[in-house]
Amino acid sequence: MTGEELSGAVVLITGVMASGKSTIAQALAERLPRAAHVRGDTFRRMIVSGRHEPTPAGSDEATAQLRLRQRLSATAADLYAAAGFTAVVQDIVIGEDLAPYVARVRTRPLYVVVLAPRPEAVAAREAARPKDGYGPWTVAALDASLRESTPRIGLWLDTSDQTPSETVDALLAALPAARVTG
Repeated sequence: MTGEELSGAVVLITGVMASGKSTIAQALAERLPRAAHVRGDTFRRMIVSGRHEPTPAGSDEATAQLRLRQRLSATAADLYAAAGFTAVVQDIVIGEDLAPYVARVRTRPLYVVVLAPRPEAVAAREAARPKDGYGPWTVAALDASLRESTPRIGLWLDTSDQTPSETVDALLAALPAARVTG
């Protein structure tokens, strides 16, 4: 699939923490002639005071802020796409959040790419990162949520043994399978 074919489209790159979302979204956007990288976490960080981080125990306020973040990133993606950019959205949108997120994005075509490396690959990547993204979460718990609770929407890629370049190549080659209908 060519960059021109993706003009005005939205591509959601999702997966668990340390699955490669940021790296792959940036690399994909750089390969396209006109693209914007919409980082969902940016909207979380915009809350200066009163922010409630998602935790395994959850809270109503953390859930409300997560939903706000998802609405904001979907709206930003739609606006970039309407201006002729390919909006490459990167965020953790798994479990029960994926279907509502897909419904929130009004732009079509919409492509959903789920990065699903093996848990041991994610654990190794997390250990090599300078930041601790997992905090109170565990790789096993998030991986279980991904694999057991996330609807099989779009293209799922096991990127455990791929370089970022190989992942973007595989993503582009299989992108028609990522297209959301409806």
